[in-house]
Amino acid sequence: MSPGWYLRRLSRMGPREVAGRAGDVLRRRRWRRVYADPERPNPLRHREFTSGLGTAVALPEVAADAVKRLVESAEELLAGRAEYFGVVRDDMVAPDWSADPKTGRRAPADAYAFDIAYRSEDTVGDIKQIWEPSRHQHLTVLAAAYALTGDERYAQRCADHLRDWWAANPPLTGVHWVSGIELGIRLITWVWVRRLLDGWAGAPELFEDNPEALHQIWHHQRWLAAFGSQGSSANNHVIAEAAGRLAAAAAFPWFPQSTGWRAEAMRALDEHLRANTFGSGLNRELATEYHGLVLELALAGALEAHAAGAAVPETISLALLRMSDALAAIVDATLHPPRQGDADDGFGLVLDGAGTHRWGSLLATGDALFGRRPWWPEVTGTDVRTPLLSALAGGAFRVTAPRPARRPAVLPDAGMTILRSDAGGEIWCRCDGGPHGFLSIAAHAHADALSVEVRHDGVDVLADPGTYCYHGQPRWRSYFRSTRGHNTLELDGTDQSTSGGPFLWTRHANTTVLAAGEGRWQAEHDGYRPATHRRTVVLDGAELHVTDEVRGEGEHDGLLLFHLGPAVDVRLAGRTAHLTWPGHGGLHTAVLALPADLAWSAHRGETEPPLGWYSPGFGRREPTWALAGSGRVRGGESLTTLLRFDR
Repeated sequence: MSPGWYLRRLSRMGPREVAGRAGDVLRRRRWRRVYADPERPNPLRHREFTSGLGTAVALPEVAADAVKRLVESAEELLAGRAEYFGVVRDDMVAPDWSADPKTGRRAPADAYAFDIAYRSEDTVGDIKQIWEPSRHQHLTVLAAAYALTGDERYAQRCADHLRDWWAANPPLTGVHWVSGIELGIRLITWVWVRRLLDGWAGAPELFEDNPEALHQIWHHQRWLAAFGSQGSSANNHVIAEAAGRLAAAAAFPWFPQSTGWRAEAMRALDEHLRANTFGSGLNRELATEYHGLVLELALAGALEAHAAGAAVPETISLALLRMSDALAAIVDATLHPPRQGDADDGFGLVLDGAGTHRWGSLLATGDALFGRRPWWPEVTGTDVRTPLLSALAGGAFRVTAPRPARRPAVLPDAGMTILRSDAGGEIWCRCDGGPHGFLSIAAHAHADALSVEVRHDGVDVLADPGTYCYHGQPRWRSYFRSTRGHNTLELDGTDQSTSGGPFLWTRHANTTVLAAGEGRWQAEHDGYRPATHRRTVVLDGAELHVTDEVRGEGEHDGLLLFHLGPAVDVRLAGRTAHLTWPGHGGLHTAVLALPADLAWSAHRGETEPPLGWYSPGFGRREPTWALAGSGRVRGGESLTTLLRFDR
């Protein structure tokens, strides 16, 4: 990163964080000796794995179609095939753990971890492509397939990959020892691989009786105890670190430090889960996929501690309950949540095959652990993870606490409002009036204040374009998190909030919700101060009315954007856009009547500059239509848009 970035990053830290990071720098220098001559742990003489599931309790409860999906995915993995962020790999029989198949580059495999410029694509390639397979979540798929079928081919491949990875990645060597979130998720994965291989004769030799496994497990926990995320970085990363430490110390209590590590990790998970969660239950990063990630991670850590006989604080259970209720409140008719903020397809624990509905699975787990409310949407799909987690919990996670009697439409602390109506199918509209992300850097926020997402029976009509990338492609990173990349109003060619880097915002727009509920929402933000952008949204049956007003003196160059979902085709005639898309029951249509004071144009898949793109998942993008209205906007004038669904 440039010297300017470091100065901007430093400006977002308080004195305590600066002191803590200075300590990290000194510790990294001292730990160079660990890299040169890794210390060997002194494990306890008596070591057992006592946290199995008991096949008679859990495994018969797994639905046949969930088992079928799992086994199909496991067979693909045995054949060496997998896909990561849109890149198909056929080398997963014996992968190179430091290679990036996307760019063809290879990260330094023998260098001291903290010397590697892991954010530089020129140095390592796409770091996400390298890190993801080393979360070893493909191994939990294989291990689950073994547990459900008894086929030892799956167990043997797990053993082969773990032994190979441990040999190729000694402590503090290479890029897999740089980021705490990677170590934390890896520990959770290893715990579940050991659990699911419990019936295999080779499991003890692979884990508790294996000096290399003990070496890796100990050093992972030691690293996390020393280099935890802090201050302005204490977001989902710190949850992964705490949950991983807790899971490993609880399931692998094989070291003199294990009891202390478990207590420290429990305190950290309790403190940071509460700090990362609004009272309404939504994750404070206001990036919906991270809500799912944090929920999965915290469940994995807390349930592991419970299975080991530790008392899990009720504050942790309450946060997990509220997160489950919040998820049930915001999903659409197809159980998909908003596409707000960053998303990188990250999972906390993977026990299912391809095609399993992630959000349905989380709701099913919430139902099993806490009980569903009458207003929760029905989950019709099946999964492997829910019965396994439920067996581990043993019914002990029931929480006595007030819960919403009706489905919340407004989550006021998060600034999120969901408007719904039934007009030939569910019309679902998310209105964004929340804070600009979490903590001083708002790492995973987008400049999307007052944006709307609109779906018809789960089909994106007015879409949030998504995320696409993090490192290596700054132009695309900027576009997908920009004001122009969202369904809102841009003034004078600038974003509402000021970016200082790919995960850094140096100035945050402040948003105030003025009214919310009963089909109407109104909010304003000061990102273009002294001007204020105010938006009013009214959903009345099949009609959605959006009114934008710039309050303040003077004129501005305005650009009003509406991004259409990838299934939607458009015919623009003057200021009227005719929309069509395939859906349940045939072809659906709608008319978008656009403000007459602006000049309207349609854009699709443009690159100079980027406009008209949709990212269905991390690392993937596809062309879609964007409608752009440009013109001079005067203070006090209103721009009115009407979206009318025909069927």
